[in-house]
Amino acid sequence: MKTSTLDIVPVHTPAELEEFIKLPYSLHKDDPLWIPPLLMERRDLLDPKKNPFMKRAEVQFWLAKRDGVAVGRISAQLDPLTAEQRGPGEGHFGLIDGEDDPAIFEALTKTAEDWLRARGATVVYGPFNLNINQEAGLLVDGHETPPMMLMGHDFPHVDTHLNALGYDKVRDLHAFEWKFGDELPKMLKAFEKRGLSENMVVRPINMKKYQEEIRILGDIFNDGWSENWGFVPMVEDEIAHMAKELKPVIDPKMFWFVEVDGEPAAFIVGVPNVNEAIADLQGKLLPFGWAKLLWRLKVKGLKTVRVPLLGVRKKHQATVLGPRIVGNLMLKIHKAQEDRGTETLEMSWVLEDNHAMISLAGKMGGRHYKTYRVYQKSLT
Repeated sequence: MKTSTLDIVPVHTPAELEEFIKLPYSLHKDDPLWIPPLLMERRDLLDPKKNPFMKRAEVQFWLAKRDGVAVGRISAQLDPLTAEQRGPGEGHFGLIDGEDDPAIFEALTKTAEDWLRARGATVVYGPFNLNINQEAGLLVDGHETPPMMLMGHDFPHVDTHLNALGYDKVRDLHAFEWKFGDELPKMLKAFEKRGLSENMVVRPINMKKYQEEIRILGDIFNDGWSENWGFVPMVEDEIAHMAKELKPVIDPKMFWFVEVDGEPAAFIVGVPNVNEAIADLQGKLLPFGWAKLLWRLKVKGLKTVRVPLLGVRKKHQATVLGPRIVGNLMLKIHKAQEDRGTETLEMSWVLEDNHAMISLAGKMGGRHYKTYRVYQKSLT
């Protein structure tokens, strides 16, 4: 009787990369809650000509194949910016997926670990697709609802196999949900009644100065997030890339800045949940996907929104003004959703040890409804 063989194949050719990209579409085909990303977007993510991270980092992809058929995948990354931020020795893994077989995950992770170890890594963190400023964490709680845009929807067995292989939780990332149609939460009512302090201004993005506004966002982000666990700064080319990616879905009513004493102090960005619009396109925009997507975005409108970015300058965070800044930004987003007819908003993600933001989110009516996990494992 012939026994099946499991091989780990490094991705080198365009055909292998395409197989790597498309594997989740077959693995998750029977999960009604998994939303196939646009293939075009997935290809751009892994293209050094399109994704600035791929230009600066050392990245390798692998496929696990059983008798020539792909059954799993993984990536390994070494980011020079991470080394600058926290010292050498930190490697990352990501894009992990596979059939429910411990042998697949053991072979994949061992291959990624060996590759990182050979390049001087002493610890591995992940999953990051491909770094913490893109898609981070593995879904471990909240599988009963579909994912918002650029958030994962992973098999529960991935967590099981990583735990068995010595991968330990290092941080959880929380996603909060707001349901609209109910009465404005008491705390937001209080912020609305109280109004702004004399030295505060809340204003929408100026689309005529779009590039400059995005650079301001990047500056606030890099300052406000600098002491958070896992922080890696957004550099100029990444900020420019983000500006290009966001522009088609930006609604000025969902992109706000707070200025304090004339200085940009905070921002919030809400974007339509594109996953709602592409759920039935199977990752393809041709032949009619473009028309469906544009109609759903521009004519029909979407009922779900995600807030992927919120930042407050460090000097305001631990002050009396800090909650007031965040509260007024959330009030603007809340009002915009009432006008749009939004039913659900997700704010994601929030570090589990960001106790101030977690408390504030709860008081403003948010419900913690999904958890994404980042793991670590020593390579020594």
